[in-house]
Amino acid sequence: MGFFDFLASEPPYSQEPLSVLRLNRRHGFLIAPFTETIRGARVLDLAAHDGRWSLAFAAAGACEVVGIEGRAELVARFARWRHVPGHERVSLRRGDIFAALEEMVAEGTHFDIVALFGILYHVMDHMRLMLLVRALAPRLVIVDGEFLCRPGPVIGLVRERTDNPLNAMPQYPGQKVALKGVPSFPAFERIAEAAGFAVEWQDWSVLEKGRRQGVRDYFRPGDMRRASCTLRPLEERVRMPSPRRRAPVIRADRPP
Repeated sequence: MGFFDFLASEPPYSQEPLSVLRLNRRHGFLIAPFTETIRGARVLDLAAHDGRWSLAFAAAGACEVVGIEGRAELVARFARWRHVPGHERVSLRRGDIFAALEEMVAEGTHFDIVALFGILYHVMDHMRLMLLVRALAPRLVIVDGEFLCRPGPVIGLVRERTDNPLNAMPQYPGQKVALKGVPSFPAFERIAEAAGFAVEWQDWSVLEKGRRQGVRDYFRPGDMRRASCTLRPLEERVRMPSPRRRAPVIRADRPP
């Protein structure tokens, strides 16, 4: 049993045998460890897809969740989840994430938590994104995405079709192939630090080998691997050091 079981009979999830299992496995790393912080928090979910993770934050106790998603068909799908507890506390809006962030910053809007799930490696201006996120004054940013397994701080340019709803958005009308930037682990650490955040990588190796079905991209050997981490304001880490043990860092130059 897992939070995302409600999707098992819903297309397109019902057509992809491992999709719900994958979401539930990820929930154990992206939501479950942070329930105390989520409870009563205002959450911003950027590139929110069909609102599935926004609902997960609401179910974990967030008092309000705002999701921003660029694809109209995905925003429309969110209405199908009205029966899920917490749906009434989620506002899923269609829009460009950069335009939405700039508007929120201009209005002085603040969020306790910002979620960057599956978006960091679909953009080109990572520094701009992180500075806008910082301006919202979150106490926690949760990041999940693909990173290059290179020893240096580099960003790889990758072409990607825009007709897949899991890929980058078109950057102009009619664009069929977009260009995205995938940061290496060290590159993202430097970007986050420059934006005033301390990075703590989550240790996915604690997931037993027999339970890795559906999430093998977090253990993928080769040039690119999925990973997740948390960001906290550097000044907060200095003022109030975390009493919990720091998770082992997943090094970019070797598999976990």
